[in-house]
Amino acid sequence: MDSTALMGAVPRTAVPDEPTGANPADPPQPRRGERVVQLRPHQTGDGYKSVYSELTRPSFGSRLRTGVRVSGEILITFGLVVLLFAGYEVWGKSAIVDAHQNDLNNQLVQEWGPTDDPTVAPSVGPSVKPSPPVRGKPLAGLYIPKLDKNWVVVEGVTQQDIRFAPGHYPTSALPGQVGNFSVAGHRNRATFWRLDELNEGDPIVVESKTDWYVYRVSQSRIVRPTQVEVVAPVPGEPDKKATKRMLTLTTCNPKFDNYQRLIIHAELDRTQPKSAGRPAELGG
Repeated sequence: MDSTALMGAVPRTAVPDEPTGANPADPPQPRRGERVVQLRPHQTGDGYKSVYSELTRPSFGSRLRTGVRVSGEILITFGLVVLLFAGYEVWGKSAIVDAHQNDLNNQLVQEWGPTDDPTVAPSVGPSVKPSPPVRGKPLAGLYIPKLDKNWVVVEGVTQQDIRFAPGHYPTSALPGQVGNFSVAGHRNRATFWRLDELNEGDPIVVESKTDWYVYRVSQSRIVRPTQVEVVAPVPGEPDKKATKRMLTLTTCNPKFDNYQRLIIHAELDRTQPKSAGRPAELGG
């Protein structure tokens, strides 16, 4: 006898009939007032198309907004670059010039040696004719007490020479000599930025290896860049023979531009040996 016959008949659970006309793969029917957006691509005469292509299609308004946004970002970036450059001009370049000035001062002290010390006897030997100054080499000290500024002056006035220091016009007189000791410097905060504040009678002190030269401002004027006669032995009269001992400082004018030149003329007031100490104008 078949063993399954002993178990009896197992009743089958009735499965409810699915509603007619319903397909599980079909999307749910929209409710009243709802809008159905077709997300899946469907084929058209121009190829497959979906709702995304309609929603992302650029319009005049979207292009205009994009252009304004990009222009704003460019302007903000440009403004930041300008601010960084201004900060470099004001603080960064000053720090660089100060560092180079310290190096030039050390070079000048080493070159002048201990002869300025009255306790050290000068070396005895044959006199040697001084060699002409070398471009870029430290030459003298320049002090403007009113501005509380001082620099080491180098030889030469090319852009490379005066990058970090005022430069001596090679064809002009040396400190204290008859003629016109002429010096050029950039119009930045580390150099001749406040030169326009000097007035007649203000002292300008120049230091050489053995002496202090105290000049007094005699004239301040603004000229064109082509008026190079301001650094002649007799300023403004290049054909005339010099009889005075003068100092001339030149720099760009106005600030942040260079279509003019600011000129400061000064005349030698007195000479003081360094063995007598610092001049009174420098607090000596």
